[in-house]
Amino acid sequence: MKIAVIGAGIIGITSAYELAVNGHQVTVFERRSAAAEEGSFANAGVIAPAYVTPWAAPGMPWKIASQLFSQHAPLRLSLPLTFSEIGWAWKWMRACKPETYNLNRARMLRLAFYSRDRLHDISQQHSFEYDSSLGYSVLLRSEKDMRQIEPSLQVLRDAQVPFEQLSAAQMRIKEPALNPDTHLEGAIYLPNDEVSNCRQFALMLKNKAQSMGVKFEFSTSVSSISSGKPVNVFISGENAPRVFDQIVLCAGADSARLLRPLGIKIPLAAVYGYSVSASIREPLNAPVSALMDEHYKVAISRLGKRVRVAGTFELGGSIDKHKTASLQTLYKVLYDWFPGAAAHLSSSSSIQEWKGARPMLPDGPPIVGASGLTGLWLNIGHGASGWTLSCGSARALADMIDSRETAIDMDGLGVSRLL
Repeated sequence: MKIAVIGAGIIGITSAYELAVNGHQVTVFERRSAAAEEGSFANAGVIAPAYVTPWAAPGMPWKIASQLFSQHAPLRLSLPLTFSEIGWAWKWMRACKPETYNLNRARMLRLAFYSRDRLHDISQQHSFEYDSSLGYSVLLRSEKDMRQIEPSLQVLRDAQVPFEQLSAAQMRIKEPALNPDTHLEGAIYLPNDEVSNCRQFALMLKNKAQSMGVKFEFSTSVSSISSGKPVNVFISGENAPRVFDQIVLCAGADSARLLRPLGIKIPLAAVYGYSVSASIREPLNAPVSALMDEHYKVAISRLGKRVRVAGTFELGGSIDKHKTASLQTLYKVLYDWFPGAAAHLSSSSSIQEWKGARPMLPDGPPIVGASGLTGLWLNIGHGASGWTLSCGSARALADMIDSRETAIDMDGLGVSRLL
């Protein structure tokens, strides 16, 4: 079949690759001038399936409200919010019920572990080499952090995920560069989790997909799409539509705009995240792998010769306006734990400050599957877990398009749960 994939982030590239594996003729449309230029560009890179969880969790509304005006709040609002963002927030609060949370977390965990296996299969099959490190640690600053993380540890036990509960002294052996002047109560270490460079992998897979016949059309903006037999893709500046047998929509936060004229109203919000990347000044002062500061919800990653610190959630605002306070939180966490890791942070020319949109659904899991309209498929709404969930989502979607049985249960990951 002739299939159009809209979007060349990590979700679009993995989808195009898996469709090519199945023998389809694939064309990818991307509004940017290159692949993986938006949400896939400079994310934390952490692949920790057992820690993939809905943002809509019991007690989360109160927790966010209590921290909203603190100096280093993990969530910030850019006012005024639009009506759609207010509606999204209302749906998110309703999804924080324990029964809803438990159901959605199970769905995300199932997909996350499958996706990690698929990522490793692809990397080994094609001998991909990209920046990566094994092991993931959760740093706990206080006894309160220790108590609050206990429900997550029970999830790990129930899923039989290997982990170690470490004392501060034991954690400092695993990560010798941790600042001794910053108090550490303890840590959780997951030996099978990892950090990997999402954009490097995406570019390698894009090149592999091209060698398999996938066409990429960059600097190409899709103005609208249609459903039916066949389906049409309308390109800005072109008079006639492009005709295909199927469309796979992977356009991130822009997907809601393309779906709305078709009568599909998806509560999809752009929840922004930040990162700061810098060259490592002295390897002995840098992290060995990836760590999460549980208190500030900020990740610190070792990616080859660079260190990256990433986190925060920002609802509202725009991609081009950076909140100084959000960036200051990232710098604080990096300085707290690895003050000598990054080179020349005082020089703006030696660091990369980045803000990206996470296309997030209010209840957590993505939508992977049929749209309900003929010829139109969805692979959207992965939020902050796009890198972790990408390879599994793409493989499952390719199987569904070809009416094959998926390797995992995809119940609850379709569009029907939100309509």
